[in-house]
Amino acid sequence: MKRTVVLNVVGLTRSLLGAKTPNLNKLIEGSADIRAITPAVTCTMQTTYLTGKLPREHGIVGNGWYFRDLGEVMFWRQSNRLVQSEKIWQSARQRDAAFTCANSFWWYNMVTDLEWAVTPRPLYCADGKKLPDCYSIPPELRERFNREFGQFPLFQFWGPATSITASDWIGKAAMAIEEEHQPTLQLVYLPHLDYILQKVGPEGDLDRDLSEIDTLCGKLIDFFRNRGCRVIVLSEYGITPVSRPLHPNRILRDAGFLSLKVDLGREYLDPGTSRAFAVADHQIAHIYVKNRNDIPAVQHLFSGVPGVEQVLGAEGKRRYGLDHERSGELLLIAGGESWFTYYFWNDDSRAPDYARTVNIHAKPGYDPCELFLDPKLPAPKAKIAWTLLKKALGFRYLMEVIPLDASLVKGSHGRVTDRADEGPLFMTTEPELLEAPLIEAEQVRDLLLKHIFCE
Repeated sequence: MKRTVVLNVVGLTRSLLGAKTPNLNKLIEGSADIRAITPAVTCTMQTTYLTGKLPREHGIVGNGWYFRDLGEVMFWRQSNRLVQSEKIWQSARQRDAAFTCANSFWWYNMVTDLEWAVTPRPLYCADGKKLPDCYSIPPELRERFNREFGQFPLFQFWGPATSITASDWIGKAAMAIEEEHQPTLQLVYLPHLDYILQKVGPEGDLDRDLSEIDTLCGKLIDFFRNRGCRVIVLSEYGITPVSRPLHPNRILRDAGFLSLKVDLGREYLDPGTSRAFAVADHQIAHIYVKNRNDIPAVQHLFSGVPGVEQVLGAEGKRRYGLDHERSGELLLIAGGESWFTYYFWNDDSRAPDYARTVNIHAKPGYDPCELFLDPKLPAPKAKIAWTLLKKALGFRYLMEVIPLDASLVKGSHGRVTDRADEGPLFMTTEPELLEAPLIEAEQVRDLLLKHIFCE
């Protein structure tokens, strides 16, 4: 077996390579484009890469979905048992019992049968505090890394303060795992580009961020190659410019399909009693329809909405490999310049209490506005300082600094890009193992196995 490392540089595309990426450019001769699947979002793409299957088989239909038996929308669950197909490390062990695998921050990294795993996991305290931390298998990895590299920088991993710091921390952890354990396969997640691309778009000022991620990648590539590892650099999707946010839940509300629960003057989505509601996930939205007799009316409702590129019913979902029970009865795909919000309120003063906070587990949809500080706040840093003081004094608090202006978002993903050079990329230090300039997303698993088992 040849030990192999996979660097997942989220958002990297061929069109972004250039003067600011000299280290990554060295791998361009051993590169191929990846044809993404729908939805081209983190959890779905990663799971397809690691199983070689489409969502109809592995069950990961998005970053979140409506859990029908619980009556709740949940995003960013972490149990690997949600994946319903055989994973690459299970296949590899059948070929060679000596195979081992480490997962450094790829998703579904808890309740897993890996030898080593590290994943973000904040501490939620009884007094309302959320403290930065991570989870590991075995537990002593977390203790060691927090001690040697500092507490995992959760607030630089996601939120308005995202920076290269989080990817750098993950890189240090990956190198430490290699030095101590030498896994056969290590999966390393480097998310920095993803977030800046959503904030400013691929046409924004990216020079500093491209340089930062390239420097980190150069360091990791050199480190692992010097230790005899084959190195793969890939991405999950490309991020394209957007300028039109769409609000499917507001459309459903105005048409009488949505149910709301009002608490303390604020509105909350009530999925269990809604005739239809949307689970928005970047440029994809699952529409869950309670009564099948309502499906034609809901489908017609969205068919004429500007910015909605496709409304998929049963046949359309089969065509995209999304005919799984977790999918909505209908699936919306946005046009190239559009994306979907989860917003369901019409009056911002009645928005739910989590709307202006970074709270990925409470929101019934993905919210990229969590990457911004509200520009309408007169003194956001003073508000943050005052809130942190209340936290330090032991008071409950809400960090309400996130805007409700979806027009701030300049980049999104989820639909298959119109151009190959704007889509995901596969690069390797072993160009002889590439057989074609275009790889299907389902073929990545076998290509990883080829790097491990092909002498």
